[in-house]
Amino acid sequence: MMLLKVAGWLVFVAALLHVGIIVGGADWYRFFGAGEPMAVMSEQGLWYPAIVTACIAALLFIWSLYAFSGAGLIRRLPLLKTALLVIGAIFLLRGLLAVPLLFFADSPYMAELKEKMVFMLVTSLLCLLLAVGYLRGVWLLYRQRGKV
Repeated sequence: MMLLKVAGWLVFVAALLHVGIIVGGADWYRFFGAGEPMAVMSEQGLWYPAIVTACIAALLFIWSLYAFSGAGLIRRLPLLKTALLVIGAIFLLRGLLAVPLLFFADSPYMAELKEKMVFMLVTSLLCLLLAVGYLRGVWLLYRQRGKV
């Protein structure tokens, strides 16, 4: 369950980074690839970027709790195996598809992300690592405690 613990902590840090983006403002939105429109809205003092980013942070925090639950660090959460499977699949899809989609999608946001290829490659690799942690965790739970 070590990989699941590591994945949980990495996702927890990602949740904290999203909170930091809200506090950091427009420059942080730009650096972390949220897109120029989000950065501009943040500069204008609009609430939309903060709300969207807070929702992402909350989701990531919940996902980290599921990893911690699967690893036995906290009590068992509802639908644990199913949640770990879905989270792992989401990270796997993000890791495998984000970079190729940059070359097929035609939008200003995708063009922005193409300019941040190192960022996209690093985050895609990180998502693949997280997918391995979550999917390995659900596989071990399946073997230890029965069917999904």
